[in-house]
Amino acid sequence: MKNIQKILLIPVALLAAACGRDSSKTDAALSNDLALASQAQPYNPQAITSPTEMGYAYNPYTGQFQPVPQAAAPVVQRVATRPAARASAPRSSGTRVVYTERPEPIRNTKRDAAIGAVAGAVIGATTSRDRVKGGIIGAVAGGVLGGIIGHTVDVKRP
Repeated sequence: MKNIQKILLIPVALLAAACGRDSSKTDAALSNDLALASQAQPYNPQAITSPTEMGYAYNPYTGQFQPVPQAAAPVVQRVATRPAARASAPRSSGTRVVYTERPEPIRNTKRDAAIGAVAGAVIGATTSRDRVKGGIIGAVAGGVLGGIIGHTVDVKRP
């Protein structure tokens, strides 16, 4: 019974001691903190811009960030138009926008599929009990994987 009384009296004593303190020091510190917080600048996520957002890319040969070349802008040609034969025909502004085609990226699908098939056949034949079956399965799997990598990863953009 004495242990239960001690367990109940300790939190009550702590609560009474905490509530009975002089709160003027706490209020002064709190008001000081609030005054400093009101003077702080708000967080601006746009204050820092990464090199990628600024149009730069890392060049591993120089070890620096360099500007990325931009795609070709559309070519605008001014064309002289003849006056319309009838007054009711709509008139054009005389501006024709011609878009230049982007060159296709260079993909190495066939080359990488062949490399993957050879590598898969060698690995499949050496690791399987049945060398022929393992070589065929490895060649098919390596060819498919090499073709996917050659089409999506190993791409040169002109």
